Amino acid sequence: MARRYDPERRQRIIDAAIRVVGEKGIGGLSHRSVAAEADVPLGSTTYHFKTLDELLVAALRQANEGFAKALVGSAVFEAPRARLAAALAAVLGEWLAGERTGVELEYELYLAALRRPALRPVAAEWGEGVADELARHTDPVTARALVALMDGICLQVLLTDAVYEEEYARDMLGRLIDGASGDDADGSSGERGAPGT
Repeated sequence: MARRYDPERRQRIIDAAIRVVGEKGIGGLSHRSVAAEADVPLGSTTYHFKTLDELLVAALRQANEGFAKALVGSAVFEAPRARLAAALAAVLGEWLAGERTGVELEYELYLAALRRPALRPVAAEWGEGVADELARHTDPVTARALVALMDGICLQVLLTDAVYEEEYARDMLGRLIDGASGDDADGSSGERGAPGT
């Protein structure tokens, strides 16, 4: 019997891996569980991805596109520097208000790099890509600090199941941008305080 050529099989396997991690966590990922989810022979998963780390790298690379797509699809990079903090805070809010499972999955794969060194370069790509875009509107150091702050805010919301506070995010992002330039990065004036003060 001749082999059927299936050019989309590799992508189906990646999609299946993402679903498995979404349902069972990283610990539930195996070539066998992915093959069953993708409805492909076990040999197909090991043909395309010799190791689970290779499969996780592909899944992380794809999952990392979520926030990057949200940024690129927004008006953040069209916003004047004075509105950058507000624009970033709005995009974070929209992204976190979207499909929560997808956001959690993106972070689960991202944080898997702590224990799986093969994932670290891909995890770093995400931060570097966003920082490169932001550096066009600030400077490289501020851009990296903005990425770290957004990452921290997202982790706090996800880990504590807290409500995302756009005003707080806008304020904190604005402080970073203001500190770098002396400008009023969110378009407001006066002292800034914690939400509710």
